[in-house]
Amino acid sequence: MHIGTTLSQFIIEETRLYPGASGDFAGLLNDLTISCKFIGAQVYRGALVGALGSAGTDNVQGEVQKKLDIISNEAILKSMDWTGHLAGMASEEMDDPYPIPRNIPRGKYLLLFDPLDGSSNTDVGISVGTIFSILKAPVVGRDAELADFLQPGVEQVCAGYALYGSSNMLVYSTGYGVNGFTLDPSIGEYILTHNQMRIPEDTSEYAINMSNHRHWQKPVQRYIDELNQGTDGPRQRNFNMRWVGSMVADVHRILCRGGIFLYPFDQRDPKKPGKLRLLYEANPMSYLVEQAGGAASTGTTRILDIVPQGLHQRIPVILGAKNEVERVVAYHQESF
Repeated sequence: MHIGTTLSQFIIEETRLYPGASGDFAGLLNDLTISCKFIGAQVYRGALVGALGSAGTDNVQGEVQKKLDIISNEAILKSMDWTGHLAGMASEEMDDPYPIPRNIPRGKYLLLFDPLDGSSNTDVGISVGTIFSILKAPVVGRDAELADFLQPGVEQVCAGYALYGSSNMLVYSTGYGVNGFTLDPSIGEYILTHNQMRIPEDTSEYAINMSNHRHWQKPVQRYIDELNQGTDGPRQRNFNMRWVGSMVADVHRILCRGGIFLYPFDQRDPKKPGKLRLLYEANPMSYLVEQAGGAASTGTTRILDIVPQGLHQRIPVILGAKNEVERVVAYHQESF
């Protein structure tokens, strides 16, 4: 019986179409989807398996870890460390890169991931997800070193996320557009449901945490104030605000129906230039957004051009509809 294009089929066909793609890469993606299915199952079962609530520990950023943070992190590590596709892994939840076990061959790729983005929302049933980024290992056959992970986002060979919401979806790109797959639990397979996702250049929706308005820089305050003035302001039309507080959910909405997402520079602490992590959140999401026809910037710099200074570097993030992102960038240029 025809069930549509499965993710496994799509990956294999994609490797045939594009030069440089390999069976190793297809295997890596297929192995990663197994952990996404497992994490999704744990999220959906939640309190039934005692997976909700705090774990009583903090991660490297000093944030309280949820039980599902630890479960998700371990799920990815143990799904991927034996495969032979990787030279190393780095997780938002870990201080240092994760070494591949000694008896396993060192592969061609590096995996960076946020195991459960938005995990603070799990106790109240809001959509969360896994974000991942794949880079080529600079030297094949040896253990990855810290410097190997510090590549600008433009060097990513693949990025994506799994969304655990009303359904379990996997969205990814290898540089040839963005495609989304929905898990059919009856057969345990992701099926292609969102082919070549595109972000319209214009939008009437924006996502931002308005409670921080007083802490933003003037260019962002100006932009948001203009949107809020609606038909009475210089934009002469109304805009709607949508804010989930889970980046993967907010970006997924933008990929599906357009919009702009802003987590701008916060002036409360100049030593913290942003909230979101460059390697685990900003780079993979910016890669997807650009592949879908959008734009991604800090307000002054294209995100994918930033050379990382550390595993857990944070930056401001403004991404989504191209014309709106460019307007915010222009306001920054006028101010500085």
